[in-house]
Amino acid sequence: MAEAAIALNRFGLGARPEDRPPSDPKSWLKRQLNGFEPRPAALADIPDRVEIAASLAEYYEERRAMGGRRRGARDAGAGAMDARPAQDDARADARRMVRREARDHYALEVGARARAALVSDTPFVERLVHFWANHFAVSADKLAVIGLAGLLEFEAIRPNVLGRFSDMLLAVERHPAMLLYLDQAQSIGPQSPLGSRIAARGRRKAGLNENLAREIMELHTLGVRTGYSQADVTEFARAMTGWTVAGIARGPGARVAGRMEEPGSFVFAERLHEPGTRTIIGKRYAQPGEAQARAVLADLAVHPSTARHIATKLARHFVADDPPSALVERLSRAFLRSGGDLPAVYAALIDAPESWAPGTSKFKTPWEWSVSAMRAMGTRTVQDQPAVALMNQLGQPVWKPGSPAGYDDIAASWAGPDALVRRVEAAERFAQRTGGTIDARTLAPRLLPGALTPATEQAIARADSPGQGLALLLVSPEFLRR
Repeated sequence: MAEAAIALNRFGLGARPEDRPPSDPKSWLKRQLNGFEPRPAALADIPDRVEIAASLAEYYEERRAMGGRRRGARDAGAGAMDARPAQDDARADARRMVRREARDHYALEVGARARAALVSDTPFVERLVHFWANHFAVSADKLAVIGLAGLLEFEAIRPNVLGRFSDMLLAVERHPAMLLYLDQAQSIGPQSPLGSRIAARGRRKAGLNENLAREIMELHTLGVRTGYSQADVTEFARAMTGWTVAGIARGPGARVAGRMEEPGSFVFAERLHEPGTRTIIGKRYAQPGEAQARAVLADLAVHPSTARHIATKLARHFVADDPPSALVERLSRAFLRSGGDLPAVYAALIDAPESWAPGTSKFKTPWEWSVSAMRAMGTRTVQDQPAVALMNQLGQPVWKPGSPAGYDDIAASWAGPDALVRRVEAAERFAQRTGGTIDARTLAPRLLPGALTPATEQAIARADSPGQGLALLLVSPEFLRR
């Protein structure tokens, strides 16, 4: 397999008909680190966070008001409870409306993501964006996250993909999509001012939520079984209390410390924060308020276990399902030497000989295959709802991995018989839409320079029509893998 094909497909998103194979693949990849556009034209029409969060905040405010009216009716006696069915209907109608609006925002974000990938001249960095979005996974299956999931990628990952890991980590953990997805916005320190008041009333126990703290340690930074304990998770969760979202869920509302905050913005609510010094992985953190969790994140971001965890995932994504230990070590050293400077790690990945091993060991995920297929055909735009429907059909709905671990990055998860049949069906539809205008015999060598096998060349040459030849190319072993 030629290095040009490796650069275009293993590192990039697949070649376009007009792309020339890079004469110096490593330099071509490194130049992209200087040419990436964090906010490309494809994202220009995405509504801002306040607009997306406003309707959600309004819905939660109305729900809280309905809850208060219901309690009042219960206290007033049976006669007042006659209004309960109407309140339930209104609540259901409001929920359907906000879900519909959120789905519209979600579809627009999926379409924008696809369009950015189709026209990108920096496909290596674009692939890195997708990698990090899956590393810091949220799921749009949750009502509060549907319209915000894409914004996590656009606002927290894209601007930081060429910066330090610590900056990306902080931006992600403060983003409303993450705070809501992992229930951090509802976490209350038992000894916080609000927690103490709740306990004094004797109505319910204040809820400390450990979800975000656990996933930061297990998935985002250190990795599983790397020396931290359940006590460390609990202490970190206490340090993070007060990190919440203005105007959404059971957060502190839009007013914090006497100032108005826009719905969906990060806020630190002192009245939710558990006071005191925390000890996490053997280190004491005495910082007050929001600074305490920030300090913990800063240390986790440069921890040796974090370096190895990130190195392993990058090596697995770009090179092999079972990543070479030598490559993992190279990337881990680059991470630690640079203090988590991501371009330094990417450069080490590009320079590593293991990255250029011949063969196509990585099987494309549905997202990777769809983007590379459309780029191969010269497609430069896609409509929102068809983009959503395609990924649903192929089994990888965008930003809906089903768990904080994200989608699997190994062939066994994507190469099953049913999944391959769905790709064949999609390839046939793609080919039909071209109207036979693409000659796969001349296209194939441009997309896969030095990588085509005689068997694939022969199958394309013997196709009954140009459309069939294109479909065969898109589901060939060389195209399905990278």
